[in-house]
Amino acid sequence: MLFLVEPVSETLQEPITTFVLLLAIVLVTPSLFERLKLPGLVGLLAAGILFGSSGLGWLDADTETMKLFSEIGKIYLMFVAGLEIDLVLFQKTRNRSMGFGFLTFAVPLMGGIAVGLLFGFSWLAAVLIGSLLASHTLLAYPIVQRLGVISDEAVTVTVGATIFTDIGSLLVLAICLGINQGDFSTLKLVTLLGSLGLYAIAVLFGLKQLGQLFFRRTGKDEGNQFLFVMLSVFLCAIVAQLIGVENIIGAFLAGLAINDVIGDGPVKEKTEFMGTVLFIPLFFINMGLLLDLGAFESILSFIELPLLIVGTLLATKLIATLGVRQLFGYSWPQTWTMWSLSIPQVAATLAAALVGYEAEIINAQVFNSVILLMLVTAILGPLVTASAAKRLAFQETIEESNTLDWLPPPSDIPEAFSVVVPVYNPNTERRLIELAAIVARYENGRVIPLAIARAQPQMDSPQLTRALIQSQQRLNEAQAISEDFEATLEPKLRIEYNVAQAICHVSREENANLIVLGMGSQSTLGMKLFSNIHDNVLWAAHCPVVVARLLNSPASFKTILLPIEHPSLAALRALRFAQVLAIANQAQITLLHVCSPRSSKVRQARLKKQLETLVDRLPAANCPIEVQLLTRDNVVSAIAKMAQGYDLVILRSQRRRIGNGLTIGESTTPLLERLKGSVILIGEPHPHRLRRRIRRSDL
Repeated sequence: MLFLVEPVSETLQEPITTFVLLLAIVLVTPSLFERLKLPGLVGLLAAGILFGSSGLGWLDADTETMKLFSEIGKIYLMFVAGLEIDLVLFQKTRNRSMGFGFLTFAVPLMGGIAVGLLFGFSWLAAVLIGSLLASHTLLAYPIVQRLGVISDEAVTVTVGATIFTDIGSLLVLAICLGINQGDFSTLKLVTLLGSLGLYAIAVLFGLKQLGQLFFRRTGKDEGNQFLFVMLSVFLCAIVAQLIGVENIIGAFLAGLAINDVIGDGPVKEKTEFMGTVLFIPLFFINMGLLLDLGAFESILSFIELPLLIVGTLLATKLIATLGVRQLFGYSWPQTWTMWSLSIPQVAATLAAALVGYEAEIINAQVFNSVILLMLVTAILGPLVTASAAKRLAFQETIEESNTLDWLPPPSDIPEAFSVVVPVYNPNTERRLIELAAIVARYENGRVIPLAIARAQPQMDSPQLTRALIQSQQRLNEAQAISEDFEATLEPKLRIEYNVAQAICHVSREENANLIVLGMGSQSTLGMKLFSNIHDNVLWAAHCPVVVARLLNSPASFKTILLPIEHPSLAALRALRFAQVLAIANQAQITLLHVCSPRSSKVRQARLKKQLETLVDRLPAANCPIEVQLLTRDNVVSAIAKMAQGYDLVILRSQRRRIGNGLTIGESTTPLLERLKGSVILIGEPHPHRLRRRIRRSDL
């Protein structure tokens, strides 16, 4: 053991050891904090404090490894923010973004100047303090992304305002440094502004044209396309530094330029995957490392300054947000979401504070106050965002005019609604077609049984011939089954190498509104619950996908349980699907929400009222719907126990595409494994892909 002491100590200093520790933190910490009902981002910051100089000392923010990961993560964060902006909506809200950007920059700037002068600092130091409060970091952007409200105008306006505040604060910093050094002039300011303007035009238009040309030339070469995107992002960041502005400005502009080029395809999924899973979490960990708790001992001796700085930031950002609310008529959930997104002071603030401190424009008292500001806003911002964005998601449910776009009330247009059912398993074929027939018949639509024969290199091969014969037999059986349900059938036979691609291609060609798949048997647990076909269809399909394990005929379901995590647009559509099944069987629906026993009575009452509002939004039907609110610590156990008294359980999960895979929610798979009866899982596309379907009458 003594022989191993020196090698082990040396190994602990290696960059690979640091990387292993970072991976472990990213893997464990967010899920642990989410179980405690805290944002995962707060957990990453806390982990940085624990493993940094204030805690165990295993990680050091000054190492080249951490500096590299932090810089990449900061650039990636701003790039993804630009990449996720709906450019059509952004063009409509451009003036509002500039308006909010000006207010959330100017009001905190003046507040910071007032604080500096109040404590006797020079005008130069006071202006720099104001500039530190004027910017903001989109620390909680992954939260609004996860909740599916990134297309909301308030979120888009806030993200767009970031470019204004960061550029403004960094320009103020450059002016302060120039004045402090004695070599600043109006010519230098004009040169900087002119260079930035030309650079923005070159990125937004030049990079867009270059990207479109490169993607046309490379076709389906996703590897080179991904590398092109990576090169573009970091090259834009470097060039931004060369012209004298922060590299995050270049990354944000690159995101806007690349947005139109890569669309919503697999390259975008790979790009977001790399950032959201690895680099952005590493950036948050590094922010925790920079929060030196030892510095707060000196803060206690002059507590008035840091408290006033924190209070001024929160108050001035709120004043700016309330001003925008009065100007543009935003709701309270939108207002609090904008405020919480604009208060975190991390990346640009830290960079400016370090530069100002090293240039001796601000003293240690101000710098330590900035550290406290970072800690408070980095925790408070994501917490408020998580709460406000949930209410914002529910608000969209109430205000959305086409909330039932994929399962509307019955239409008189023939064949307006289509359900695709792949037929390949004789044991599940009948019940799946019956389920599809119930929905299609209610909507005056059609069922498309799809048989797929695996393609072979030679079209006359015996394997393909046998596959075609078996596929035709399946379609004949489906035709016979349909006669019992009085459904309109249009059988399709497709020759394809990839089964999942065949399902998705036919569904898109036929403009399907729904895809119905069978689920693994009750004894098939864990990773085998969903096959590769399920995963690939859920990942690629343009429309909702129903994955069903039906132990009995769908016509026999008299009691239906629908648990939901929180009221949302997707929950309303799942409730509508349950209503259609209940109407066909004269069944009863129970809408269930399980909340923490520590939730206040007011919150529980508000949740129940929101659930009742969802029910009121449904079309009128002779179908009783009961709302229940349970208070339990273990959500999975509570739902599994209650499901024992129901014929069918319907679960919904927003499909969050990650790289070449997807996740359907951390509690969904354990719950499916514990449910013993019939169950239906509804997987919907990503929120910004949920568009109005093309009706056949439009063609």
